[in-house]
Amino acid sequence: MKCVFSLLEKTWLGTPIQFTWQKTSGNYLAVTGADHIVKIFDRHGQKRSEINLSGNCVAMDWDKDGDILAVIAEKSSCIYLWDANTNKTSQLDSGMRDQMSFLLWSKFGSFLAVGTVKGNLLIYNRQTSRKIPVLGKHTKRITCGCWNAENMLALGGEDKMITVSNQEGDTIRQTPVRSEPSDMQFCMMKTDDRASAAESTLHRQLRITISVVVGKKTLFLFNLNEPDNPIDLEFQQHYGNIVCYSWYGDGYIMIGFSRGIFVVISTHVREIGQEIFQARDHKDSLTSIAVSQTLNKAATCGDSCIKIHDLAELKDMYAIINLDDENKGLGTLSWTDDGQLLALSTQRGSLHVFLTKLPILGDACSTRIAHLTSLLEVTVANPVEEELPITVSVDVEPNFVAVGLYHLAVGMNNRAWFYVLGENAVKKLKDVEYLGTVASVCLHSDYAAALFEGKVQLHLIESEILDAQEERETRLFPAVDDKCRILCHALTGDFLIYGTDTGVIQYFYIEDWQFVNDYRHPVSVKKIFPDPNGTRLVFIDEKSDGFVYCPVNDATYEIPDFSPTIKGVLWENWPMDKGVFIAYDDDKVYTYVFHKDTIQGSKVILAGGTKVPFSHKPLLLYNGELTCQTQSGKINNIYLSSHRFLNSLKDAGPNELRQMLTQTLMLKRFSDAWEMCKILNDQVAWNELATACLHHMEVEFAIRVYRTIGNVGMVMSLEQIKGIEYYNLLAGHLAMFTNDFNLAQDLYLASSCPVAALEMRRDLQHWDSALQLAKRLAPDQIPFISKEYAIQLEFMGDYVNALAHYEKGITGDNKEHDEVCLAGVAQMSIRMGDIRQGVSQALKHPSRVLKRDCGAILENMKQFSEAAQLYEKGLYYDKAASVYIRCKNWAKVGELLPHVSSPKIHLQYAKAKEADGRYKEAVVAYENAKQWNSVIRIYLDHLNSPEKAVSVVRETQSLDGAKMVARFFLQLGDYGSAIQFLVMSKCNDEAFTLAQQHNKMEIYADIIGSEDTTNEDYQSIALYFEGEKRHFQAGKFFLLCGQYSRALKHFLKCPSSEDNAAIEMAIETVGQAKDELLTSQLIDHLMGESDGMPKDAKYLFRLYMALEQYREAARTAIIIAREEQSAGNYRNAHDVLFSMYAELKSQKIKIPSEMATNLMILHSYILVKIHVKNGDHMKGARMLIRVANNISKFPSHIVPILTSTVIECHRAGLKKSAFSFAAMLMRPEYRSKLDAKYKKKIEAMVRRPDTSETEEATTPCPFCEFLLPECELLCPGCKNNIPYCIATGRHMLKDDWTVCPHCDFPALYSELKIMLNTESTCPMCSERLNFAQLKKIPDCTPYLRTEVEQ
Repeated sequence: MKCVFSLLEKTWLGTPIQFTWQKTSGNYLAVTGADHIVKIFDRHGQKRSEINLSGNCVAMDWDKDGDILAVIAEKSSCIYLWDANTNKTSQLDSGMRDQMSFLLWSKFGSFLAVGTVKGNLLIYNRQTSRKIPVLGKHTKRITCGCWNAENMLALGGEDKMITVSNQEGDTIRQTPVRSEPSDMQFCMMKTDDRASAAESTLHRQLRITISVVVGKKTLFLFNLNEPDNPIDLEFQQHYGNIVCYSWYGDGYIMIGFSRGIFVVISTHVREIGQEIFQARDHKDSLTSIAVSQTLNKAATCGDSCIKIHDLAELKDMYAIINLDDENKGLGTLSWTDDGQLLALSTQRGSLHVFLTKLPILGDACSTRIAHLTSLLEVTVANPVEEELPITVSVDVEPNFVAVGLYHLAVGMNNRAWFYVLGENAVKKLKDVEYLGTVASVCLHSDYAAALFEGKVQLHLIESEILDAQEERETRLFPAVDDKCRILCHALTGDFLIYGTDTGVIQYFYIEDWQFVNDYRHPVSVKKIFPDPNGTRLVFIDEKSDGFVYCPVNDATYEIPDFSPTIKGVLWENWPMDKGVFIAYDDDKVYTYVFHKDTIQGSKVILAGGTKVPFSHKPLLLYNGELTCQTQSGKINNIYLSSHRFLNSLKDAGPNELRQMLTQTLMLKRFSDAWEMCKILNDQVAWNELATACLHHMEVEFAIRVYRTIGNVGMVMSLEQIKGIEYYNLLAGHLAMFTNDFNLAQDLYLASSCPVAALEMRRDLQHWDSALQLAKRLAPDQIPFISKEYAIQLEFMGDYVNALAHYEKGITGDNKEHDEVCLAGVAQMSIRMGDIRQGVSQALKHPSRVLKRDCGAILENMKQFSEAAQLYEKGLYYDKAASVYIRCKNWAKVGELLPHVSSPKIHLQYAKAKEADGRYKEAVVAYENAKQWNSVIRIYLDHLNSPEKAVSVVRETQSLDGAKMVARFFLQLGDYGSAIQFLVMSKCNDEAFTLAQQHNKMEIYADIIGSEDTTNEDYQSIALYFEGEKRHFQAGKFFLLCGQYSRALKHFLKCPSSEDNAAIEMAIETVGQAKDELLTSQLIDHLMGESDGMPKDAKYLFRLYMALEQYREAARTAIIIAREEQSAGNYRNAHDVLFSMYAELKSQKIKIPSEMATNLMILHSYILVKIHVKNGDHMKGARMLIRVANNISKFPSHIVPILTSTVIECHRAGLKKSAFSFAAMLMRPEYRSKLDAKYKKKIEAMVRRPDTSETEEATTPCPFCEFLLPECELLCPGCKNNIPYCIATGRHMLKDDWTVCPHCDFPALYSELKIMLNTESTCPMCSERLNFAQLKKIPDCTPYLRTEVEQ
């Protein structure tokens, strides 16, 4: 452990001193002695500030963030507050009259607790500046205390009491103790391991415990949730007094005793009182202990030394620091929160600070390394060239270190300091400020490159050394228009290389000052590591996959078994091992080799893994030796397990030597492998070496090896090819020598001599491959090779492949050759069981004998189907049919049946089909055999096709067949279908009986109704329903059989639930009967003469329509409309009149004028809403005037209609009309019903009449061209009623005529077109209508013929 600095002030000498580290960052150390001054030092021992006190310092403490140091002193009621951010001291008046004795900041929030000698308490909230004085918290001096995370404050005093308060100062708990308390701490006690996770969490939350030393002898544990069960832990007398203690881990306490012993106890319920660990660290005395949770270390001091233990393994001593000069004894130990520095005070008044953890910062360039050896010290060394290390003192604690060939750079945040490295001395060159916080810097000979905030700045280190142009001094990457962030970069002698978040790796050539190469990767590139020349590069992408990239041929090779935890990569700096690199994570180093030239192409292989000691960071790899930086600032060398062969080979056993041989071959160290093979003197080892030489295309070395082991054939073969310069051809030969024929073929084909591949395959008798190659290299030879191959295969009994090659042997132009091949195809197919193929070829072959022979072979093989097929093609129908029946190929038998005359065969076929369950074919065969009963039976019993059975019955007029069909459905219980088929078969009596028996008369009735049935059948059904008192059905069938009187009687008897349908049917009955008596009966019923309940007038209307008495129907329609109108249902009234109008028009009957007038007035009223909605108040007003002039027809809404008329006329400027209707509203019978909101306006209108009026436009009469007002429908000139427009209510114009395509009512083309912009239906018939459906009518004469009675 290195001593960073020591403080020895004259004013402190001879007296103990107090000190405290700044919390969190540990950047400041506050120290005070007997000189009434608190001095504040930084972490390098430089004094930054001091606070003058009125007396000796009583207590001091930093707040939780390390921003404020609070100090209290004797003879002062003020609290001194020093702000670390502003370096200023302020004083806070405590308001306490008695001397302050205790001070402590909270762990959460910004509460400061101050206790006094009389037991009073002050809680100061720095955030709100609120002070809470609590008098009499204790009766005597408050000496100790602690806060917990919930801001509970525990205090102890000379009154032998412990109090627990909240942040407001209210006492929550208090308990007495036997003696004076000291060193009070909050903790979380350890819980039972066997408790469930939920219980454990609950216990951890609830078991809030205070620990306190009582009388310097016992440790008192007080659980706030179990105040009645405190625990008193006493220790052995010979340990001495408790000096101090500390909680750590999961409920463990380390306690230091005055006689040099420290013990560890657990607070687990079952372990309380047991010592987990005990050691005598110091012979005479122990003065302090300190625990660093960050480092997982504990330190004790005493007897002029410090001893440091690892908390994971307390038995092991991590370090010992001797302080021989401190003969007066040691004081207190304290660690910074980050564990980097350990401070110790001594009895004589000095203070020492030791470096216990150093940031691992280091870099390497070529074989030179630079690494941090102290907080402000960097050491530069070249372990390979054995140069003496150079130590460089730097001005700041660096965040990054970089070394180049001649320079060193260190820095933090956005600044870097550059140093020139001389042979013996180091000179500070300059400092550079960058545009953002620097992530890393790379140096080489002349240039430096800094990465900050997604950018890289490349600049000269010494501008004087190059008379460079200005633009070559510095450059910022990427360019402004390049929207990417740089994530990593590296600098070699020639190139700046960087990787971006868009996956681009750019090579910038420094000499030409331009980009020379870029590679695009699918995902972002996180880290790059070029080899010393920059010709190969390892990169890691955001998926944590590793790749080797070669910019020369722009190729990438994935690194196998690449761990996602890899932190970095180092390339081998030994010149002979160019392709070797290592990838490392926290605990392992993986050795990889990039093999550039192998017969299989370039690839990366994993050569081995080496475990790395804890906290070692690799800096340099040279010839298998890995130089690592450690946490203590030293360097340590490790030999890679993949390079074990570099140590002495003499002591290694054969197995170990074989493993080493494998390693050397992986690393391409053939000379080392040669030495091992000589020691092993083993044929297998020599062959392994020779094969590796071939694999790596080291032909000369391979010849040397084969010559040594006496393999003459290989030596001669290699001698023949060693002069070949073409890579693929040479690699192809070597692949063939290693028996990798497929690879050899691929390489030959890619070479300048592809025919070598075909020669190789022929020599090897690899016919398949030879044929494939012949396709490309010698297509004309394929058929002949195939035929020869097939003959060989047939001889060997490999009929499958023989067949394939006979097929390939067919040329198409060599008849004799082809016939042999085709015969072979047929025979091979049958022999190897591919009967379909064989039969196919035999069928195609012209020889009839071949068909017969093949058929015989197949029959012997019991392949009846194919045998029969061949017999058939050979025109041997009898044989074919017999074989087909044997193999049950009934389909083919069926095809051959036309050639077979014997019904016996047909019947046999049908029976066989039926026995096989092939009923469809059986039916056809039975039909051919004229067995009709069997046909019907199969349709019913097996095919479930009663319709077809019935059709057969009808065709054959078979009574048995009909009965079979009916029986079939009776068995199913489907009486309806049984009835149906009896009826269809004209067995109506049986059907009727069946319907009666099974209460299926409705079904029978429906079937009868759909058939061409006699009146007797209808009558029998009607009588059945009459007996059942089902009047509606009885009436229906009496109607069908023409008995209108009985039908009407039943319809009028129908219950009210069927009333509507019954009346409709009664109307239909009377309509068909044309009988006045029946008509008057029904009219009486509808008028309510019979039951006193008149029926709806619509039925009377329908009756007249049924009787074709259209005039009476029209009068009825007028009455219905009048009733609807009186009830205020104007739309209904309109629809009734419109439908009657349309009916009369279709019957070419003159329309009653009353009906036409009423429809016109109702339609005018309906148009009002449309026009007002569209904002056309003039059209709305004109229609309302027409309606108001016929107001008697709207009795339900007289006042609202007149009111609307007044308003719309007023809006449209028709003041005179508005006045006249307003005057009408002033009549006594209407005035009282006026809406209050319009009443005053209308009264004012009448009182002050305005008789001005917009004159109505005049348009010509379509009959006589007389000009009349556009809303006038009676022409004064010719006395004709003019048709009106259904869109506006105005009279029609000749030259603007259209009609609705649905109702044929006229409309002004221009006006209806405008209306359809907002409406989607015809205003008269309400059918959907769009502009495209309208047609302008040039000649309106047909529409001027009057349809209305004059």
